[in-house]
Amino acid sequence: MSEKILIVEDNKTLAKLIAKKIQTSLGIEVDVAYTLAEAKLFIARYTYFVTLLDINLPDAPNGEIVDYVTKKKIHAMVLSGNIDKEFRKKILKKNIIDYVNKSGVDDINYIIHTIQRLQNNQKHKVLVVDDSRIFRQQMQTMLENLFFNVISVAHGEEAIGMLQAQPDISLVLTDYHMPVMDGLELTIQIRKTYTKNELCILALSSNEDEEITALFLKHGANDYVKKPFSKEEFSCRVNNSIEALENIQMITNYANRDYLTGLYNRRYFFETINEYIDEIKDSGEKFSIGMIDIDHFKKINDTYGHDVGDKVITALADILRSSTNPHDVVARFGGEEFCVVLKNINQYSAHEIFNRLREEAEKFSFHLKDEQYINFSVSIGALLFNEEESLEENINAADMLLYKAKDNGRDQVVFEA
Repeated sequence: MSEKILIVEDNKTLAKLIAKKIQTSLGIEVDVAYTLAEAKLFIARYTYFVTLLDINLPDAPNGEIVDYVTKKKIHAMVLSGNIDKEFRKKILKKNIIDYVNKSGVDDINYIIHTIQRLQNNQKHKVLVVDDSRIFRQQMQTMLENLFFNVISVAHGEEAIGMLQAQPDISLVLTDYHMPVMDGLELTIQIRKTYTKNELCILALSSNEDEEITALFLKHGANDYVKKPFSKEEFSCRVNNSIEALENIQMITNYANRDYLTGLYNRRYFFETINEYIDEIKDSGEKFSIGMIDIDHFKKINDTYGHDVGDKVITALADILRSSTNPHDVVARFGGEEFCVVLKNINQYSAHEIFNRLREEAEKFSFHLKDEQYINFSVSIGALLFNEEESLEENINAADMLLYKAKDNGRDQVVFEA
């Protein structure tokens, strides 16, 4: 089911403006209700990713819409022109995502950014570590309201076990005072395995623990929250930590990936394959290297232009990616040249797979315009890795086999064991 958002706002101009901004910026379908009665009809019929609720409606002037929506366990953000602090505090005690003032375009942009953040949060697992069951449950509720997948445990030793079982956890929220293993020792242990670029740690400390807070930060915590904390501060610190982690991972990904195809680039290929060679050197595991080149690529560029040439490169990248195993390594070395490493394989299976890649490329055709279609072929030089030579020497040998395939008439695999 595609995501939908419900706006409940009696100011029709504002409601339509927010709806249009969300649809334009996020491509999400938006329904608009102007009263509680209309909202009930929409909610009975559809499922909503999130609702944006005005606090004062003609048929519900005292925030009844918030209680109605939260009782239905629907995620809600409150929109209000009321800036009274006590009123704001009262509404924030309810199980809502956020309280947003209706004061201008910046607030609409904030709403859009928050919805994007909630969408991204669905990809992240958060581990809550606290020996207080009540406090664990409180944090779990707040985090689930931010669309995180949440796991909770009672102390550091349980947390270490959980991280080993689920290594894709993005954020650990840990209290300091816990039995068996406290939060500081947990932080030290986590940082032996995970860097700050791989996993965030958010420490929870009381006001009298200032020295402990400093120790947490020195030993690898990304941030801390002092108890007692407000829902808004908690949400902001958690979201900021996750956003920082995403930004670092995006930059790392750009550094390791080819901009056009999304495949690994040449630099990362050599780095990761040299690490792989070190890992398997005593295991007897065999692997194969193939150099792959698009035949007559210059002619494609000269005839159809570089945009079409890029499409051919991207099409081959997709074929190589989809026709190899996830543990194999596919990289673009530059231009129309690719390198594929087939891990844990013998020469017969490797030869068969490289020939299948050639056949997949030969069969591929994409529509250009009118009745015009483009086909292309590839030449492949491949070998079983020779342990007595370096990775660079093996690559060069595969390159020589590639040139042999070209000289023999192209659209073929030349393989040497």
